Amino acid sequence: MAPPSQASPFLKNPPVIHLWSQTLIPTMREAPAEAETPSHVLLLRAGYVRKLGAGIYDYLPLAQRVLTKIATIVRQEMDAAGSREVLLPAMLPIELYKDTRRDVDYGDLLFKVSDRKGAVCALGPTHEEPITEAVKGSVTSYKQLPLSLYQIQTKFRDEARPRAGLLRCREFIMKDAYTFHTSVEGVGGLNEAYDRMYAAYVNVFTRCGLDFTVVEAESGPIGGSASHEFMVNAESGEDTILKCPVSGYAANVEKCEIGERPRGTLQEAPSGELTEVHTPNLPGIDEVGKFMKVKPDRMLKSIVFRIVEHGEGSAGMTWVVAVVRGDHDVNEGKVKTAAGAKKIELAPEKEARSAGFAIGYVSPKTVNSVPGTMLLIDPDVSGGGFWASGSDKADHHVKHFNWRREVGAKLDDPRYVKLADVRNALAGDPSPRAKDAKLVTGRGIEVGHIFKLGTKYSEAMGLTVLDETQQRRTVIMGCYGIGVSRAMASSIEQNHDADGIVWPAPIAPYHVIITTLKAEHMTVAEKLGAELAAAGCEVLIDDRDERPGVKFKDADLIGVPVRIVIGDKALAENAVEFKPRKSKDKPVNVPMGEVVAKALEALGA
Repeated sequence: MAPPSQASPFLKNPPVIHLWSQTLIPTMREAPAEAETPSHVLLLRAGYVRKLGAGIYDYLPLAQRVLTKIATIVRQEMDAAGSREVLLPAMLPIELYKDTRRDVDYGDLLFKVSDRKGAVCALGPTHEEPITEAVKGSVTSYKQLPLSLYQIQTKFRDEARPRAGLLRCREFIMKDAYTFHTSVEGVGGLNEAYDRMYAAYVNVFTRCGLDFTVVEAESGPIGGSASHEFMVNAESGEDTILKCPVSGYAANVEKCEIGERPRGTLQEAPSGELTEVHTPNLPGIDEVGKFMKVKPDRMLKSIVFRIVEHGEGSAGMTWVVAVVRGDHDVNEGKVKTAAGAKKIELAPEKEARSAGFAIGYVSPKTVNSVPGTMLLIDPDVSGGGFWASGSDKADHHVKHFNWRREVGAKLDDPRYVKLADVRNALAGDPSPRAKDAKLVTGRGIEVGHIFKLGTKYSEAMGLTVLDETQQRRTVIMGCYGIGVSRAMASSIEQNHDADGIVWPAPIAPYHVIITTLKAEHMTVAEKLGAELAAAGCEVLIDDRDERPGVKFKDADLIGVPVRIVIGDKALAENAVEFKPRKSKDKPVNVPMGEVVAKALEALGA
């Protein structure tokens, strides 16, 4: 089925003509001091939301209209992609998590409540477990698959420090969809559904008027084999995106690959005699470097991980030591992949010390002293020259570290030592997709995320179907989320100016605001509003008994795409003042008979 048309900003709703005096739009001259990001400031100032508590907001009429439009676009695209809407409970019995143990993974982020009998429930942050349980109780045969279900529901996460308004709050609106399959490849398989959802997400964000980038991403606590994030491009975004300007490749920091880099042989000659330096009470690598008169890029940073769940490449190993330059950051996802493990974690300090690691002073030599240790060496530190490192002794570091001299024969055993990309990518790194191209960075806000879950949840919860041979087969799943309330805030981060919000027409609360300067202008306003509404425009008439300056400022603040002013001078010419919100030009007089066509043109209809 083809997706709905992307050409029109109108959602084919009944005609809308609302009066400002009959709705709740509590505009403010100044936002509260804690509001810092543009969307947080403007949503409060323009009367879209009202803070009820930390990370908890009322959605007032203007916000509700925007949210409804985003949700309608989402529903249309999900329906066109073959997904069917459900509504699952927000309050989930804690027993749902006993097999997946995601209540442990979420930790303090999971809201928990107890009823009068002491039974514990969680307020759902996502709904993988309940949707799996629902399908488990309803689907028994391969003939009932593939299946795609979605909902638009309030979600909850107990953020330690809610901030940025709707971008990081404790209660939010999200669309989550789930697909169920008996195969990965072929007709009806996970890959086919994933590609269809990818296309649907592109349609959703395009129709919402957002400028966005699709990036390869890590799956995080949701799990799965592959995932993509849909990022709204915004300078205020909290996430860093790395892009190849030649190939179009894009990924977030956690996932971004790095192209081929110069590598050493690990056989280079020492730069000098190994020298131990006493480095007491120095809390970080920068302080140690200053004390030793060594720049961070000539220091080795050795981070210890524990293998939680083994894969084929990590058999027999307990620990992984990843070594990068002191001015680089270790990438946990890359460490897991390079180690061949299914799951790793930053080593618990108490257990690591007990095993023999001098946490804070670890050197690559521990591959020889701590049994079951794998050493991963990033290419940037694999060469010769001067290196400083921890000494495996508290309050001490060493100068002139040398790979062959200090590590020895273990360097030649690929079970214990691997040369691998284990750091976060940076601007200026080689592109992994185009020779001689360099990665560049941008900022973005995640508004959508899609995952190939595989059998992570179905296997844990026993979701199986009978196949063609009457054998039990574990169901394969996909997961697809869109932050509906976050998309509203993200649009503002991308579309605003010094005067207020500048809404894309498809998700604006109204298409046209008609401002009257005198009470006797209402007859003209109502007639013009009816003509605009008949053409598909949603109209807000500012009928308040306020000074013109106040009305003009409020019109700019709330961000309606087209502003029409009815005043005596223009009326004397049988015209009105007309100004698109995003235009920096002065208003122009438009004859009454041309207003509707002019508005439709400005709206891109």
